[in-house]
Amino acid sequence: MRWTSFWVVLLLHQCQYTCSKVVAPPLRRLPIPSASQLKWQRREVIVFFHFGMNTFTDSEWGTGEESPALFDPAALDTGQWVDAAAGAGASLVILTAKHHDGFCLWPSRYTDHSVARSPWKGGRGDVVRELVDAASARGIDVGLYLSPWDRHEKSYGLEVEYNEYYLAQLQELLTRYGRISEIWFDGAKGEKAKKMNYYFKDWFETVKQLQSSINIFSDAGPDIRWVGDESGSAGSTSWSTVNRTVLRIGDASLESYLNTGDPRGTDWVPPECDVSIRPGWFWHKNETAKPVSQLMEIYYNSVGHNCVLLLNVPPNSTGLVSDDDMQRLRDFRAAINSVFSTDLAAGSAAKASTQRGGEGGGFAPDNVLDCDDRTYWAAEDGDRGRGHWIELALPRANASFNVVRIQEAIAMGQRIMKHEVFADRKLVAKGTTVGYKRLHRLPSPVKARRVKIRITKSRGPPLLSAVGLHYDPFNKGSSVGKHNIGTEA
Repeated sequence: MRWTSFWVVLLLHQCQYTCSKVVAPPLRRLPIPSASQLKWQRREVIVFFHFGMNTFTDSEWGTGEESPALFDPAALDTGQWVDAAAGAGASLVILTAKHHDGFCLWPSRYTDHSVARSPWKGGRGDVVRELVDAASARGIDVGLYLSPWDRHEKSYGLEVEYNEYYLAQLQELLTRYGRISEIWFDGAKGEKAKKMNYYFKDWFETVKQLQSSINIFSDAGPDIRWVGDESGSAGSTSWSTVNRTVLRIGDASLESYLNTGDPRGTDWVPPECDVSIRPGWFWHKNETAKPVSQLMEIYYNSVGHNCVLLLNVPPNSTGLVSDDDMQRLRDFRAAINSVFSTDLAAGSAAKASTQRGGEGGGFAPDNVLDCDDRTYWAAEDGDRGRGHWIELALPRANASFNVVRIQEAIAMGQRIMKHEVFADRKLVAKGTTVGYKRLHRLPSPVKARRVKIRITKSRGPPLLSAVGLHYDPFNKGSSVGKHNIGTEA
C-alpha cells in the first residue's frame, strides 16, 4: 500500500510538471530586426531639424558660394529645439550637420566653410555639440545628416579625393560627439551636378566600425530605407523586408518598390517616412505649419502603415523653433494621445482559432491585451483551410470605436499578408500587411459586442502582440475607402 501511494505521488508530481511546462516559441520567420532596429521602430515619431545656410538665404538648395558671414543666429537655443521635439513625443532628433551647400554646423578641420568662419559666437560655436548636449540633458537621442552632394567642396567630382574628404568628416562626427543613433545618407543632387561615384560601401562599413549600434538610413538601407516619397505616406501594403541587392541610392525607378517592400525580401530594412511640418524643408517666413488634421492623416499613413514618421521642424533665422510650430507639435501629440490613450478593447475576453501549446503554453489570446509587445498570441501551425482568427468579447457593448489597431510580434519576423476585421460578424475593414502597427480607420463609428481579426494569408502561423480599439473624434471617414461590406461566412 505504501509503495502504491509512493507511485501515485510521483505520478502527480510528474503530471504537475508536464502540465505547467511552457512551450518553446515558434521558429522566427527570417529576416528579423536587430535590437537597434526594434528600438527605432518603437519610437514611432522622430524629428528632423533642417537648419543651416539656407535658413538665412531663404532657399532650399544653396549654391555653395554663400559667405559664412551670413550665418549668425541671434538667439540659437538647441534646448528649445529638443523641447519642441519632446512636445511631439519624439525620442530622437536628427540634424542636418551639412546640407548640399557644404556649410558645416560643426568646426570641421577639413574645410573653411563652417561655423568656425562665421560671426556666430565669434567663430567658436558648434551647433552639433550644442544639440548633442541639450538632447543628452533631456534623455533624447541624436542622429545626423551629412549630405553626400557638396556644392562648395572643390574636390567634389574627383572620385578618390572627395570620398576621402567625406570619410574624414564622417569620422569627425562619429568620434567627437558620443553615441549617434541614426546617420542619414541620400542621393539627392541637381541635374547639372558633377558626376560623382560615392563609395557608399566604404562609408557604411566605416560607420559600423565607429559605432556598431547605429542605424544607417538611405535609399538602400542597410538598416532603414527611404519610403519612396516625401509626403509622409507608406503604401497600404508595407513590408519591412526588401532585397538590398536590387536597391541603388538615388534611383527614382525604385520608389514604388521602396514604398511597399517585398514579401520575398531577404533583408530587414524597414521604411522611414520623411515629411516637413511646413511646405519647405528649411524655414521660410511666408510659410506656416500643416494643420493638426493633416498631421494626423500623415500619422495614420506612416506609423499606421508599419513606418516610423520623421517629421521635419525647421528652426528659424534667430535659431529657434517658431512659437506656432511649437504649439502645432504639442497639439499633434495631444491629438494622438486623445485617440490612443483609451483602449476600448481593454478588459475584453479573448479567444482564438488555435493556440500554440494549448492552455498554459505561454501564447494565449489575451496576450494581445497586456500592453507588452514582447508577449503575443501564437496560432498553431496550419490554418485548417479557413485561416487563423482571434476574437475579442468587449466589456462594454455600447462603446463606439472607429479605429482598429493591430500589431505583429515583429521580433519574430513579419508574417501577415492578408487580414479582415469583423464587428458582430460584419466586415468593417480589410487589408494586406500588418507589421509593427496597422491602423484601420472606419468610415463611421461602430458599436459591437465582438470583434474578430481573421488572418486569411500568412507566412507561417501569425503572431499578434496587440489588438486595440479606439475612438478618433477627428476622423470623419472622408479618407477611408468603404469596403464591400459583408458578413462573416
